[in-house]
Amino acid sequence: MSMSETRIEALRKKIAAYNRAYYLDDAPLVSDYDYDQLMQELIVLETENPEMITPDSPTQRVGGSPSEGFDKVLYSRPKLSLSNAFDAGDLRDFDRRVRQTCPAATYVVEYKFDGLTVVLNYENGLFVQGATRGDGEVGENVTTNLKTIRTIPLRLSEPVTLEVRGEVFMGKVDFEKLNQRRLADEESPFANPRNAAAGSLRQLDPRLTASRPLDIFVFNLESAADFESQTHTETLDYLRTLGFKTSAVKAFSDIEAIIDYCSLMEVERRNLPFDIDGLVIKVDELSCRELLGNTSKSPRWAMAYKFAPDQAITTVKAITVQVGRTGALTPVAELSPVPLAGSVIARATLHNEDNIRAKDIRIGDHVMIQKAGDVIPEVDHVVFEKRSGNEVVFQMPKRCPVCDEPTFRIDGEAVTKCLNMACPAQVFRKLVHFTSRDAMNIEGLGPGVLRLLMDEKLVINPVDIYHLDQKREQLVTLEKLGEKSVDNLLAGIEASKERELSRLIFGLGIPLVGARGAKILAEHYQKMDNLILAQVEDLKEIFEIGEKMATEIVDFFQTPTNIEIIRGLEAAGLNMIQETHLASQALAGKTFVLTGTLPTLDRREAKALIEANGGKVAGSVSKKTDFLLSGEKSGSKYEKAQSLGIAIIDEEAFLALVRGGGFDL
Repeated sequence: MSMSETRIEALRKKIAAYNRAYYLDDAPLVSDYDYDQLMQELIVLETENPEMITPDSPTQRVGGSPSEGFDKVLYSRPKLSLSNAFDAGDLRDFDRRVRQTCPAATYVVEYKFDGLTVVLNYENGLFVQGATRGDGEVGENVTTNLKTIRTIPLRLSEPVTLEVRGEVFMGKVDFEKLNQRRLADEESPFANPRNAAAGSLRQLDPRLTASRPLDIFVFNLESAADFESQTHTETLDYLRTLGFKTSAVKAFSDIEAIIDYCSLMEVERRNLPFDIDGLVIKVDELSCRELLGNTSKSPRWAMAYKFAPDQAITTVKAITVQVGRTGALTPVAELSPVPLAGSVIARATLHNEDNIRAKDIRIGDHVMIQKAGDVIPEVDHVVFEKRSGNEVVFQMPKRCPVCDEPTFRIDGEAVTKCLNMACPAQVFRKLVHFTSRDAMNIEGLGPGVLRLLMDEKLVINPVDIYHLDQKREQLVTLEKLGEKSVDNLLAGIEASKERELSRLIFGLGIPLVGARGAKILAEHYQKMDNLILAQVEDLKEIFEIGEKMATEIVDFFQTPTNIEIIRGLEAAGLNMIQETHLASQALAGKTFVLTGTLPTLDRREAKALIEANGGKVAGSVSKKTDFLLSGEKSGSKYEKAQSLGIAIIDEEAFLALVRGGGFDL
């Protein structure tokens, strides 16, 4: 085994151990930075040795190219659904039926996760296929997307062949953060974590799935080639030893104790970090399950107890309209306050005009509201039997409710917008976004202080923030601001000048560019000036940047007002360069030009490898070029490099440079 093979294997084992400690044991062993460095080293080594890339490598979790659709998976044994219980009587009936066949049966109770059920197949310990449950007989092959979920092991701790069933879900905190990012990017929020998980897993572009915080609990061993057990509890213990994140279970022998537990969890479920919509009661003994058997639709040895949904009826007193930072108008239902899921709800987003029309929501209507995922209040439906005839149909305003300029809706889109860039509502929300925690994170400059500064005409755009130190005397006279508050505010503004370039890019509010997109752009272009000059075709070559986002980026930087603000921020001393953690300095200070087709690396991979090791890539050969990296079918660049005496190297020599072979060519 070569040194590269030995190191790759060692890295994979180390990263797998760190993944297990972080995602399964909730006990991180290394910092994020150290983990990223190991992953980067593995990426570089696998790029150099593509023949060593295996399906279970940690690098394969990033997702591949978009697909046109999902292949169908036919199940040899139907994946049955569970019959439901809604009250104590249903549970007692279930217990009576079980004990007629198995008088001494015991039970285990598990959470009924509100996500998307999937079936995972492993051969000789390797993850080979994953599919949605579908209708129980035919599912969809989503293997590539499932590989992006870090709690799904790509290789088990033993070389076993088996099939398991689990539930893909999204935690409450992750769901809330995802929706905050979507709202910041002027995208519609997901209604609940289940929709977010299902929508993320069924993306045709697995790179998008990889960017979503999905998780899984495995709750059943469907089949195994060389494993036998007596109880369901034993099978879960076995699955845990193989590396699966398994569902928690609670043992019972008495149905009345289970009924009490169901009542308790109806309330306590709100304290869980993920959504459950009920509990699953299963017979623990596998021999009893065989005796009880199945109906055509569901097993006789299991029952799902469904919680009552958190809903309440209230009235729509009015529908108001909020204006976002990109000018999007969002209708909001002003409700008669009503208690729901532990809080009093007085407002609920209606998303857009189409949603209002589809649900026929009118001012004065009685509506059923619920908390989507126990988080976001939403109007589920109108209680039409309570409609009196005096309700008022809502009309999206033809003029902006803030600046009174005309509104506009593009054909084929659901969003109505105010196109006045000087609209105070847009300006305020853009400033709130610019100063937010994920952007410039300016301490002491929250929405309240920003509103005060705008009312006093002290801040109109982001550049004004960095000239407030010249207006200290005026600041200390303002209500809610004193000497100490002003000093802290100015210190926070000064400190923000050193923020990473990625934060500044995010803070600029470029449509469709969220925090992750901003980081990708900053790491790729390194300098703000490089990004400003980027063209659509160049941007589209970057991993995770699509045509629509690329177009928005170019349009943003072609707007003179935006460039004027960026130059003002630069003059104020803000950082315009992205610091990067390089895999090595092997190519530091060297400029490369690429030509032709390389044996194993495509152009994007070669470029990434050069930049990861401190080098630069130019588009054309000049006297400043250090190396021409040449492959088959090289063109005029090859001839020009020869005429200028530029060193011409092939892929093998290039990889030697990356490994530190020196520049004596």
